Amino acid sequence: MATIAPTHDSQKPAPSDVRLVISASALGTVFEWYDFFIYGTLAASGVIGRTFFPAGNEMVQALLAWAGFAVGFGFRPLGAVVFGYLGDRLGRKYTFLVTIALMGVATAGVGLVPSYEAIGMAAPIIVILLRIAQGLALGGEYGGAAVYVAEHSPPGKSGFYTSFIQAGVAGGFVLSLAVVLGFKAIIPADAWGAWGWRTPFLFSIVLLVISLWMRVKLSESPVFKQMRAAGETVANPVKRSFTYPGNLKRMFVAMIGIAAGLTVIWYTSMFSVLSFLQTTMQVEETTAQLLSGAGALMGLFWFVYFGRLSDRIGRKKPIVIGYALTLVLLFPIFWLIAAAANPGLARAGEVSPVVVAGPDCTYSPFAAKQKTECGQLLDVLSKKGVPYTTAQAPETSLTIGAQPIADRSPEAIDRALTAAGYDLTKVVPGAGNVALILLAILAITGLSGITYGPVAAALAEMFPPEIRYSSLSIPYHLGTGYFGGFLPFISQYIVARTGNPFAGLWYTWGITLVALIVCVIWLRDDADGRATVA
Repeated sequence: MATIAPTHDSQKPAPSDVRLVISASALGTVFEWYDFFIYGTLAASGVIGRTFFPAGNEMVQALLAWAGFAVGFGFRPLGAVVFGYLGDRLGRKYTFLVTIALMGVATAGVGLVPSYEAIGMAAPIIVILLRIAQGLALGGEYGGAAVYVAEHSPPGKSGFYTSFIQAGVAGGFVLSLAVVLGFKAIIPADAWGAWGWRTPFLFSIVLLVISLWMRVKLSESPVFKQMRAAGETVANPVKRSFTYPGNLKRMFVAMIGIAAGLTVIWYTSMFSVLSFLQTTMQVEETTAQLLSGAGALMGLFWFVYFGRLSDRIGRKKPIVIGYALTLVLLFPIFWLIAAAANPGLARAGEVSPVVVAGPDCTYSPFAAKQKTECGQLLDVLSKKGVPYTTAQAPETSLTIGAQPIADRSPEAIDRALTAAGYDLTKVVPGAGNVALILLAILAITGLSGITYGPVAAALAEMFPPEIRYSSLSIPYHLGTGYFGGFLPFISQYIVARTGNPFAGLWYTWGITLVALIVCVIWLRDDADGRATVA
């Protein structure tokens, strides 16, 4: 296996320069991920689906909105190829200056797109194109920031210094929630639904100016300057990434073992929690956003703590332990959130389970009209967010608890659900339950922090400097883009198809298991605790 060059050189940057590098890179990451996550934050509230996507079905609108969210992730690998090439050829600094400018402009553009009602199908098409631009920009951002900070880090500090990049990703989610809540507080409710939700997108222009101002003041990476002075840059770093001895295995471990695993945990801890509170558990929207934002904010220290710890104990241990703990704790954490967020609804699901039986209970969330009577019943329950199970039977029937429901009109089903304790009105949890929810969110962000905190340092250490930007970015964004970016859509679809509010978690669980196996087999720490591949 090839020897991996260190992430620093003999000309150590001054402490003041390192502080500027970390702050500018981390804040830039916060702002850029804010731009990307603001769409997801508003998609979870339903406003994106209602505004840009045609449908009379809220479930379909939600799925289409999350599909638009996933599209941005789908184009991240292409951005990784383009900007990885530029980063290894032209330098780290100017490449991620371009990425943040592209991201800011695309985000502001979403806030200016007219609604579907105003311009028809042009609205979702333009939104999708802007999401593609965001995905391309983000494909170059993380690799650039991670490599840039790692290559400025002194020996034994790479995990600590780069952990602020991971915290910056989570910080972008927190900032997106904070800005949404801030604008909602000063804009009347009717105006918010009409146009006010656009202001967080337009606010990205302010963040873009700050980011550009900070990053323009940065100098080039010392490792890249040394390579360029020695004439060691590679003519085609993308091609070289796939032909460098042993690099395909490193890229595979980076994609499946690291990127895919950490990302499904991270998105579950952020977006799945928010969506679960707002839709499944019927928590009042602003309350759900405050809970998610507060929990994520409290959990930021996990990323820095475990990044710093990895400098002492190596990169592999935290990642592997984090995956193993996720497999054990994922479902119990969400069971706790459900019980605390809406105890009445959770209790009704246990005491009075809803069972739909029939000869053909096929259900498609995307169908305008279900083909069978059983499917139509499932459609009614799914739109209400009511958990259900299905059974095979010669005739279609609906049972709530032990009570068969003869009148299966939507109005009669509403009355029967209410009588069985299914209160589907929005709730605000009590103080004690809020504390339990925050504790649960802190636990799941801890699972994210232990797996994500050491990652930027680990990935930078795994690859040779001359192809580091490309070799890191391509597998990272393939793993995060396709396994993580599609998580909200896939998990929501699984829930809609099964009627089980926890069923979507199996996607996270399965990907985490695969990532754990890959890391146990191939990820290694060298004698200095630096990541390598067996």
